[in-house]
Amino acid sequence: MKLQFKHQKFQADAAKAVCDVFAGQPYLTPTYMVDKGIDNAPQMSMTFEKNFIGWGNQRLVPELNENIILENLNKVQRSNQIEPSKQLEGRYNLTIEMETGVGKTYTYIKTMYELNKRYGWSKFIVIVPSVAIREGVFKSFQITQDHFAGDYGKKIRFFIYNSAQLTEIDRFASDSAINVMIINSQAFNAKGKDARRIYMKLDEFRSRRPIDIIAKTNPILIIDEPQSVEGKQTKERLKEFNPFITLRYSATHKKDNLYNMVYRLDAMEAYNKKLVKKIAAKGISVTGSTATEGYLYLACLYLSGDKAPTAALEFDVKGATGVRKVTRRITEGYNLFANSGELEEYKNGYTVKAIDGRDNSVSFINGIKIFAGDVIGAVSEEQLRRIQIRETILSHFERERQLFYKGIKVLSLFFIDEVAKYKQYDASGNPMNGIYGEMFEEEYLAIIDSMQREIGDEDYMKYLISIPAAATHQGYFSIDKNKKTGQERFVDSKLERGSTESSDSNAYDLIMKNKERLLDRKEPVRFIFSHSALREGWDNPNVFQICTLKQSGSDVRKRQEVGRGLRLSVNQSGERMDTNLLGEDVHNINVLTVIANESYDSFAKGLQTELAEAVADRPRMVTIDLFKNKVIKDKAGAEQVVDMDMAQLIYEGLISNGYIKKGILTDKYYEDKKNGKIEIAEEVQDCTESIVAILDSIYDSRAMLPENARDKNIELRIDKKKLEMAAFKKLWEQINIRSAYVVAFDTDELIKKSIAALNKDLRVSKIFFKVQYGTLIDIKSKADLQNGVAFVKETGELAAAQLSSNSSVKYDLIGKVVAETGLTRAAVVRVLKGIEKSVFEQFKNNPEEFIIKASNLINEQKATVIIQHITYDKMDAVYDTSIFTEPTMKGCLGINAMAAKKHLYDHILYDSANERDFAENLDTSEEVAVYVKLPNGFYITTPVGKYNPDWAIAFNEGKVKHIYFVAETKGSMSSMQLRMIEEAKISCAREHFKAISTDNVKYDVVDSYEALMNKVMR
Repeated sequence: MKLQFKHQKFQADAAKAVCDVFAGQPYLTPTYMVDKGIDNAPQMSMTFEKNFIGWGNQRLVPELNENIILENLNKVQRSNQIEPSKQLEGRYNLTIEMETGVGKTYTYIKTMYELNKRYGWSKFIVIVPSVAIREGVFKSFQITQDHFAGDYGKKIRFFIYNSAQLTEIDRFASDSAINVMIINSQAFNAKGKDARRIYMKLDEFRSRRPIDIIAKTNPILIIDEPQSVEGKQTKERLKEFNPFITLRYSATHKKDNLYNMVYRLDAMEAYNKKLVKKIAAKGISVTGSTATEGYLYLACLYLSGDKAPTAALEFDVKGATGVRKVTRRITEGYNLFANSGELEEYKNGYTVKAIDGRDNSVSFINGIKIFAGDVIGAVSEEQLRRIQIRETILSHFERERQLFYKGIKVLSLFFIDEVAKYKQYDASGNPMNGIYGEMFEEEYLAIIDSMQREIGDEDYMKYLISIPAAATHQGYFSIDKNKKTGQERFVDSKLERGSTESSDSNAYDLIMKNKERLLDRKEPVRFIFSHSALREGWDNPNVFQICTLKQSGSDVRKRQEVGRGLRLSVNQSGERMDTNLLGEDVHNINVLTVIANESYDSFAKGLQTELAEAVADRPRMVTIDLFKNKVIKDKAGAEQVVDMDMAQLIYEGLISNGYIKKGILTDKYYEDKKNGKIEIAEEVQDCTESIVAILDSIYDSRAMLPENARDKNIELRIDKKKLEMAAFKKLWEQINIRSAYVVAFDTDELIKKSIAALNKDLRVSKIFFKVQYGTLIDIKSKADLQNGVAFVKETGELAAAQLSSNSSVKYDLIGKVVAETGLTRAAVVRVLKGIEKSVFEQFKNNPEEFIIKASNLINEQKATVIIQHITYDKMDAVYDTSIFTEPTMKGCLGINAMAAKKHLYDHILYDSANERDFAENLDTSEEVAVYVKLPNGFYITTPVGKYNPDWAIAFNEGKVKHIYFVAETKGSMSSMQLRMIEEAKISCAREHFKAISTDNVKYDVVDSYEALMNKVMR
């Protein structure tokens, strides 16, 4: 795979902001230098000029004085809605704020190219705080090289500073093309006995100091993460580089270290513009601490249409070798005492009283109430980590299944604090799983096993099964190689002095240098375990889950942890999954789920507080001063600075349109903005876009709140606008007519077929009971009797239960079959008398099963007869649209529900993966105007029961031949064997639609969206 890069306006704007500060500087070729100083000597051959050093960046022309630079700077700042600087703080020091995950490194590489293109500057030094970030920056230069060469017709020569390879310094100075040196601050930030070689006169460097040669190139410094680089000592050391211009790039600048901000794209703006993933969190909260309470972990609730809710609950169960923890799907009335093997901890009132989808809770008759994500009772550190690992795998599978057919690989990242918990080594040096590795594989296999029973053999399941559990997780840590044996093993990272980052470059080799391989589905690794020190410098666009298997200390910032997964994902072609490519809401796909080792409320509050701190200088209220001195543009691009009168005009217009109340933006504003219907004062109507951009600078805490990944229960809400659409009204008029059927068939033929089917296929299982034998042993105490240890179980056997005709339980066999089949008593008697004696005698072995199976077989024969003999007639009665509002339908996102745009409701409930995929295609199709998954209240009466079609679809006129379509979706049509009753219902539906509608409506059975389009395009 090769990552694809596209041109994005915000990155171009950031580069332009830097360049525009120096507007007026002409394009000048690099300066010729000799070791006596800078001199515009004739350009002679480097080989023969004894004193030649190389080429340096030209300084600013004299006409471009500080007053003009400040004027340029202020113009740029006003254009980007930034408070203008009153003076040049720190001379030519410029600050660029860019949120993690939006392409900061790409932006400053582009800025280098633009500075070279406009002014001829070609010497750049990128200074980073750690080895991790250095390796990540180097990788970014590598993978963007061809992209930028295509744009600018040249390539940058880049290298990592290494004190043992000083010829690179000579090349940096002597090459007139664009050159970039990447250096981590530890390489130059020391004095005295620890002095770095960069300050030494070295024999192998012709008795010169490397820093002197670098300084004479008059370089432009790019400081990546200055808040981590620029300590007091480092600031002094940076002066040694003799920087001409210094550019600072970070998402989290220190407030006391801001110099001339020229561009900002903070966390709130990046999120609102959907340039990063949406953040969701699964919190795990331990609410009990003693063994007096039974252990419980409520994973999630399941809501499905109008069915009773269920929940996934983990609890203790007594096994043959001890107590183990199991997860079960529970319903109201579920008794934990009985289902745990009668463990004492669940004896008092642990029967489920209610499962409530409104607050994601389960309550018991003893008054205990547990919420999704809560752990009650005694829980060890080990069990808490196991829960986190399980929840990460579940979230991974959920996201992976959703994105599988879109060609997007999903990765999950675990942070741990000790290698031994993931990987250990025996005496011979052979690797084996540590505790986390073992937990992962156990949980991974258990979840796949349960999924196989749920979702069958769809392609995604085949993909899962093809990857061994041991091959799908990998560790990225420092590597130690045994000098004698050559064997490698993971070791805990050595940390930089005064840093939380690893100093081992080999800790990052695989994760940094093989980013594309990780993104390719052919690479089985999908779960990454890494040392907690890997918090900065590496990120992969397809990390969708992050789990921290350690206690977060005060040194760990939540923004720092989530930053590893904020980038928008890419598909298997390396294309970025943003608005342009998706054609849908970016945040439907790009969601980063954090599996936190704390409650959701605690995590959300902590993250939101950090984000609020990061945008603390954003205005909190709309005032007249918000607009004063800002630059606004009209549709033609003409700019003007807002004076007091215009600010007053804009402010009053917002109030009159109901967009501001007591200085706070109203819901009406957000609704109109969403629909593109913002109304501004008429005098500045052409500047609406600029004014909205200013309003977007208002801090909105709602936008920064992470989603609760467990709170997925939704209630379908009808879209009244779609209900009133002309396309839907016409569709409804075509299909809402009721019908009545008439069926005439040969009863003798049905009886004959039923007898043959019962003789051939009716097989009823016997009821067995288990007999066990035991011996009474010597009783030593009364407790032996009470505890049940007085008997020793010796053996057991199964015996068939004998049911006699004079049993106390009486069965109305004929009446039951009549009720199930709709036949007359006389017809049922003829069928039962006609079957073979051995078949009929099965009744006494299991009466209930006999009745059910016999009725089903008769109904199947009845169905085959009906297909040939039924007719439908149109009635005057019609269905009312009230069927779409009653009863309330509920579902669970990611389980049986998904958000929708063209559906009659805001969400869709689906019964299978096939239905989900079908709905996704309908929702993104340009041909579809509106569609609805028909509720149970819409049905066709048939002799074999009510039939509820799946979908009603209205296509856009002119796009297809059949504008209105009613579809039944089934699984794979090639392998499907429809049961006779289903076939009968479908045949009845065909006759029904023939009777009630014109040729405008087509009804058919399809297995995919492609099959649907083949039928409607004919």
